[in-house]
Amino acid sequence: MEFKNKKLEEFNKSLKNKKVAVIGLGVSNMPLIEYLHKNQATVTVFDDREEEKFEHNIINKIKEYKFNYFFGKNSLSNLKGFELIFRSPSCMPTKPELVAEKERGAIITTEIEQLIKMAPCKVIGITGSDGKTTTTTLTYEILKNAGYTTHLGGNIGIPLFTKLNEIKPEDIIVLELSSFQLMEMKVSPNIAAITNITPNHLNIHKDYQEYIDAKKTIFKYQNENGILVLNADNEITSNCKFEANGKVILFSDKQKLENGFIVDNGIIKECNDGIRKHIISVKDLKLKGAHNFQNICAALALTKSFVDTDKAIEIIKNFAGVPHRLELVRTINGVEWYNDSASTSPTRGISALNAFDNTDKEIILIAGGADKNLDYTPIGKPIVDKVKSLILIGQTATKIYDAVKTELEKQNKELDIHMCDSFKQSLDLAKRIAKPGQIVLFSPASTSFDMFKDMYDRGDKFKEEVNNFC
Repeated sequence: MEFKNKKLEEFNKSLKNKKVAVIGLGVSNMPLIEYLHKNQATVTVFDDREEEKFEHNIINKIKEYKFNYFFGKNSLSNLKGFELIFRSPSCMPTKPELVAEKERGAIITTEIEQLIKMAPCKVIGITGSDGKTTTTTLTYEILKNAGYTTHLGGNIGIPLFTKLNEIKPEDIIVLELSSFQLMEMKVSPNIAAITNITPNHLNIHKDYQEYIDAKKTIFKYQNENGILVLNADNEITSNCKFEANGKVILFSDKQKLENGFIVDNGIIKECNDGIRKHIISVKDLKLKGAHNFQNICAALALTKSFVDTDKAIEIIKNFAGVPHRLELVRTINGVEWYNDSASTSPTRGISALNAFDNTDKEIILIAGGADKNLDYTPIGKPIVDKVKSLILIGQTATKIYDAVKTELEKQNKELDIHMCDSFKQSLDLAKRIAKPGQIVLFSPASTSFDMFKDMYDRGDKFKEEVNNFC
C-alpha cells in the first residue's frame, strides 16, 4: 500500500486562501513560495534587499504568481494581518514586527520547523559552534553507504520541506541546524547532537545566553525515546545531559567515559559499561585534527542505533572531509596551501592550528575578516606558539594583532607580522615569503561578509587564486 503523509495532506489543505507571509527570498524560501502557490495560498513576500538586487528570474516568478511583495529596509512595516509567517533564518524572530504579528495571532514558523513536524521518518539534527558541517556530512555518508535512503538538509544539502511527499517512513533525514534556524522552534529532531558551544554570532544574538538557549532547542522537545549526543569536554554541552528528556550519549577526547565514544592515546574507542573497544587509530584516518576526531565520535554516536560501528568505520576511514575545512588545495614548489574558509570564529582558527601539531612544517597563517563581536584573546597564544609568519586582513585584523602582541610581550618573543589591505595582496605576499616545506594556512577565524558573499565564496576565491599561481 502506498504511503500517504496525512500530516502533510492536512497542512496542504489548510493553505488554500490562507494569508501567508514569506520573509526572505533565500535558498530555502524560493522552493517554498512555489509550493505555497501550488497549494493556492495568498502569499506576500518580504525582503530587506531592494528589487534591483534580485536576479530577474526571481522577480519574474513573483509577478507571474501575482504575489504581493515589499522590498527594502523598511519592508516589514507592511507585515500586518497574516495567519502564517515563514521567516528565513536570517530574520530574527525577535524583530518587533514579528513579535507584533505573533501577538495578533499569527503563527511564526520556518521551513525547517515544518519539515521536522511533518517528517514521516526519523530526523537527525546536528548543531554546534564548530564541527557541525563535518559531523552532519559524515553522519549522512555513514547512513547512505549502509543502505538507508537518506535526505540531507538544513544548512547544507537541499531544502527538504517541499520534498516531503517523496520521503518514506523508512528513510532518514539528516539536518545541519544553526542557532538562527533553531531559535523559537517548538519541535526537536528524534536524534540530536551538539558538537560544542562557544561564543558565536554575538553581533546578531542579543547576548550569549540567547545563543545558548537557541542551541538547546535541538533537544528541548524530545520525548523519552529521544537520543541526545553531547560533547563531554565542553562545559555547556556536558551540562545539557541534566536537561535531556531521553537517552544521552557522550563523546570525549579528554576523558575515559563509562559509556560513549572517546579518543584515547590516538585511538578512537567505543565504551560500554567501562569496557573500551578499540575502533581505529587516528593515524589511519584521512581526516586530521583533534576537532575532527571529536566529530567522528559524534557521528558514530548518532548512527549507532542504525549502523554497526565496524561497518561505519569503513566509511569514516575513507572520508577526506568537506570543502573549505582544512582542504589541501595544492602543493606549489614544496609549499602546501590549505583552504580553511569555514573558520569563522577564533575557536575554529585555534582548531585549525592544532590540526598541524604532528607536523614539523612551519605555518604561514592568513587570518582576519568580518567581526562578530567575539573575543580574540584566546587565539593569541596558539598563533605565537605555532605560526612562523602571520598575515592579517579585514575588520578583525587589529583584534587578532592585539591578541598576538599581548602574548608576544608575555613570552618575550617576536613574530613576523604583516597587515594587508586586500585579500589578493595577502595571497601574493604569502606566495612571496613561503619556502619549500612550509604550509600556507588560510584560516580567517572570522566571518566573510566584509569582502565576500559568504564563506563558500571566500574559499572558492582562495582556491581560484591559488590554482592560478604559476
